[in-house]
Amino acid sequence: MDIRPSPIAGSWYPSNPAHLQHEIDRYLAQAEPPVLPGKVWGVLAPHAGVRYSGPIAAWAFACVRGRTPEIIVIASPWHRGGPTPLITTGHTAYETPLGIVPVDNNAIAQLDEALRRRAGFGLTPRRHDDEHAVEIELPFLQRVFGSFWLLPVMLADQSAVTSAALGAALAETLRGRDALLVASSDLSHYEPEPVARRLDAGLLQRVEAFDPDAVIAAEAEGVGYACGSGAIAAVLWACRELGANRVTILRYGTSGDVERAAPWVVGYGAAAIWQAAYSEVQNR
Repeated sequence: MDIRPSPIAGSWYPSNPAHLQHEIDRYLAQAEPPVLPGKVWGVLAPHAGVRYSGPIAAWAFACVRGRTPEIIVIASPWHRGGPTPLITTGHTAYETPLGIVPVDNNAIAQLDEALRRRAGFGLTPRRHDDEHAVEIELPFLQRVFGSFWLLPVMLADQSAVTSAALGAALAETLRGRDALLVASSDLSHYEPEPVARRLDAGLLQRVEAFDPDAVIAAEAEGVGYACGSGAIAAVLWACRELGANRVTILRYGTSGDVERAAPWVVGYGAAAIWQAAYSEVQNR
């Protein structure tokens, strides 16, 4: 395997396998998401250092315990920016202290072809990247699912056009497979706690309304912010095409829950994107 070594183990999360496993398992044990009467197609999870966002992220991943997805998509922002809209790994596997996660290169090729046909551009592979927003979710997924195939996509362009194209191409690529999609995103950044909570409530309201266009428009309208707004929207669009018809907000918090004296915070949200049974829809 051509393995991408972790550039963030020992900083964003513990590099010692036993310590990391203990921390992830503790957060998962503390999470108490509701039992949703349907299939969870996707989740929203934050991607800050595990000490800060882990207690919130655990609610998203605890929600899908018991599932056995064949392939997991992680859609995240590409924080470095650049000229290519969509990026994936150039390696065949990711490595964390908990082991190796293989990349589904066939799925990447199918997604690339679908994107080029639909949008006129595809995925740009990058090797030895230092993007944390995909990797930080992997230890949770390893502890919940054990083994799985990974399809990582990082958005340098989070416009509605690119995000919608990615969502449609993901649904095409994943149709017929047992898949789980993860939208990796934090919420407001470096705001006083009251401001952060107001902005985050506005953004999460749009997520819960299952409105990907409104999620992307939130920042321009001054009512909310997510660093991965395009990633969230793409996952919402893909999950809708695959059959999801509900979003449930599972948990919310900020970095101020850990660093209580800090003058500013970062917001974190966890949500489930799921497909309610027909009878449950009719009763709403």
